[in-house]
Amino acid sequence: MTPQHAHSQTDAGLLQSLQKHLQPLTGNPHDYDGLLELIGPARFALLGEASHGTREFYQERVNITKRLITEKGFTAVAVEADWPDAWRVNRYVRGLSDDRNAADALSGFERFPAWMWRNTVVRDFVEWLREHNSGRAPAQQVGFYGMDLYSLFTSIQEVLAYLDRTDPAAAERARERYACFDHAAEDSQAYGYAASFGLAPSCEDEVVQQLRSMNLRFGHMPSTPGLERDEMFYAQQNARLVRNAEEYYRTMFHGRVSSWNLRDSHMEETLQALDRHLGAGGTPPRMAVWAHNSHLGDAAATEMGDRGEWNLGQLMRDRHDGDVVLVGFSTHHGWVTAASNWDEPPQHKRVRAGLPGSWEDLLHHAGDSRFWLDLRDNTELGVLAETQRLQRAIGVIYRPDTERQSHYFHTHLSAQFDALIHIDETHALEPLDKGPVWHTGEAPETFPSGM
Repeated sequence: MTPQHAHSQTDAGLLQSLQKHLQPLTGNPHDYDGLLELIGPARFALLGEASHGTREFYQERVNITKRLITEKGFTAVAVEADWPDAWRVNRYVRGLSDDRNAADALSGFERFPAWMWRNTVVRDFVEWLREHNSGRAPAQQVGFYGMDLYSLFTSIQEVLAYLDRTDPAAAERARERYACFDHAAEDSQAYGYAASFGLAPSCEDEVVQQLRSMNLRFGHMPSTPGLERDEMFYAQQNARLVRNAEEYYRTMFHGRVSSWNLRDSHMEETLQALDRHLGAGGTPPRMAVWAHNSHLGDAAATEMGDRGEWNLGQLMRDRHDGDVVLVGFSTHHGWVTAASNWDEPPQHKRVRAGLPGSWEDLLHHAGDSRFWLDLRDNTELGVLAETQRLQRAIGVIYRPDTERQSHYFHTHLSAQFDALIHIDETHALEPLDKGPVWHTGEAPETFPSGM
């Protein structure tokens, strides 16, 4: 018997065992009753995505989050987005901004890849959040927050703007510290390159001093929740972001592992700060967290962990054991919104069928086109899903011609996630700003060869 034939027989037996554990998703309002039961009293529901441009991942995540808000009292949505841009949305959903609508509130997302948040699904969810919050007391309203750290120079300006309004002398001291970055002309990567190779001085001491100053200022504020404390918290978090982003950009030229770990550590640090801030009134908050599978699936169960990387899902499990649920997403084929290279316009790209032997391939042959799997409370299924297989991860860039090298890594599924949602055929997320190369017409299967 050839190894390939033995492998196919093994998969056939696995498929037969797997099929009885599928929980179909039919579009019924009760589709996720079992998932909400699995989440139970957990305070952190981490909801992933296998790409940054798949409509169904965003929509199903919204559907789950709405139920978490209305049925389980979740009051925060934290997303893989820049802190200042997401705070503008937070003000809008709380009725505190002058933005006319959700599209205006999302217009702060200008940096590549803007379509991650400037898209039709997020726009509609933001309007729903605003409507949900209307008439509710601030403590019962749902906030929208960013966890990422790319907004180095925007966050500097937000710290200065806050201090200009509240303490001009402190603003002047902050300007003197942040002037260390002037040589980079608001180019984060240029700063990181120059600082990491000794071509310009590091600003590490200055950003640490400014963060310490903001922490002292926040510590002297009354602990009573309210708008003034919220705005100070926003400024303090911007100062923390500047400190972490300075280190991130300084290390990014010395290896992927260290910069990846810094980024996910910042996300976890942001969630902890949000947890303390939102819980200052005495009631611990409950949060829905949106990010890519590669951030939210436990890195220790993947080859990421083998090369020394950790991620947000792993850090949250370690810190909040039993109070965190990790939910991943998967697709076999379809369409995605992604770029071919960094900082290029989004394109409407066909997603190739999952590689033979991958999790995507196995789930494709399981029978149902849309289903979810309980990987935590179903011991038998957990055993079936513990074998290591390839899993696909499409970020903001998709390169089908080098798919195995660019988009696949090995995972132990049952240790990576508590639950997995599989949608066999998916469609591209629709950006609010499509640009000339994004199109809605689907190219034929034979494009461009004609064969």
